[in-house]
Amino acid sequence: MVKPIIEGSKRRFGVAAAEVGHQDLWQRTALGFAAVSARAGHADSVLESVERFALSFPEVEVIETTREHFGTGDA
Repeated sequence: MVKPIIEGSKRRFGVAAAEVGHQDLWQRTALGFAAVSARAGHADSVLESVERFALSFPEVEVIETTREHFGTGDA
């Protein structure tokens, strides 16, 4: 179930994606997604689309999402 979400997100939204935690637990994982944009609002929009995509899989239960912005402060 992880591979279709990761590969689909990369292909559809142009994000970087990886399994970043809980690999040793059965039926649980942590996924990380990264988007680069000149505007934080655009990156947020892309990541919201990725979240909706992950939620479109009926067997997926999202327990928590967090977002962090990194930048120069110039935008």
